[in-house]
Amino acid sequence: MAKAAATVHGRRTPCQQCPLRSLPHFREFERDELNFISGFKKGELLVDAGATIFLEGAHSAHLFTILSGWGFRYKTLEDGRRQILNYVMPGDLIGLQGSIMGEMQHSTEALSPISLCVFERTELMTLYNSHASLAYDLTWIASREERILDEHLLSIGRRSAMERAAYLIAYLHQRASTLRLFNGSKVIPITQQHVADTLGLSVVHTNKTLKKLAARGLLLWQERGCEVLDGKGLAELAGWDGFDSGKRPFI
Repeated sequence: MAKAAATVHGRRTPCQQCPLRSLPHFREFERDELNFISGFKKGELLVDAGATIFLEGAHSAHLFTILSGWGFRYKTLEDGRRQILNYVMPGDLIGLQGSIMGEMQHSTEALSPISLCVFERTELMTLYNSHASLAYDLTWIASREERILDEHLLSIGRRSAMERAAYLIAYLHQRASTLRLFNGSKVIPITQQHVADTLGLSVVHTNKTLKKLAARGLLLWQERGCEVLDGKGLAELAGWDGFDSGKRPFI
């Protein structure tokens, strides 16, 4: 049974003191944008690792920006087989799909403890009507997600098993490095089951593939996750150029 998230009452990080704003990866807000977002934000939610944030087919009154932590989006078949669609990290907006389409078309689960900024979906039109720059940011965020899914589809459809695994780890490594999520060792908090469910491979095939990458000195699999030893080497093996270094928006 999925674990539910729990609200942490009285905890709120002022938007003016948001730790994400200090990262050079994100663009700065104009003063009126920051004031609007500060009023748009209704609180914060703390989610335990393994808890469900959104459930496929559910209606939610909220959308969230991830303030800290790791998670993933996925879909399941009736027999329980799971396809992980993408991974979410600080600055990512989740729940927009449910706000536009009425219900979620996928589920979202926390990989680690996650802190979320909470927004009311009913106030989304105010953002579109009053702040064209923020509306553009939402469009940019949706377009970036489409670009990432294009790359994931290319990986599943055309890359070899080793190239798929190398791409996935390189992708997660670059994103996490940009967001300064690593503290000391560069460990990504995923299991081999997560990798298998992302790449469309069996766990046995995934294990053999990851061992080949480890033998090349590109990564080291640990009980608590995957430690990246050579992110550049992984990207080169996958034939992936990585993301551009420009600033990106967040809400």
